[in-house]
Amino acid sequence: MAVRHRLIRRAPEDVWRVLSDAERYGDWVVGTSRAEPDEGRWPDVGAALRYEIRLGPLTLHNRTVVRRSEPASVLELEADSGRLGTARIAMELRPWGGNTLLILDEHPLRGAGGALHNGLLEVAQQVRHRAMLGRLAQVCEDADAGTDTGRALPRAT
Repeated sequence: MAVRHRLIRRAPEDVWRVLSDAERYGDWVVGTSRAEPDEGRWPDVGAALRYEIRLGPLTLHNRTVVRRSEPASVLELEADSGRLGTARIAMELRPWGGNTLLILDEHPLRGAGGALHNGLLEVAQQVRHRAMLGRLAQVCEDADAGTDTGRALPRAT
């Protein structure tokens, strides 16, 4: 099971705004391209996104569904990677002063991903999560510095 955390120098409400913007999904999820809404209103429970993940020459067509959504607090997703199986991705946003401690917990649920899960895959997942949380922090923190693409977030107090 891959658990990782990152301190993001923004308030939980600001981080939530990025997580709840379906158009920003590819900005922080490593390898994601061509993300688009599939059903519902992201990040309401039951809402889904379709997107591609590129792993070298391999392209996976994935779908992620919101399983739990508590604004500025918890977002739990189920990522479906077809033949590779499904995974639970839980993000908890904890207030930490004026910042957010984001705790990411991902583990396989069904399919080949669960059957083949081992220490080597765990290491690869940790590397991916480190990069993903770094990107998420950058997207959230850059909005404050005015370097974002016009989607500035209000300054945390």
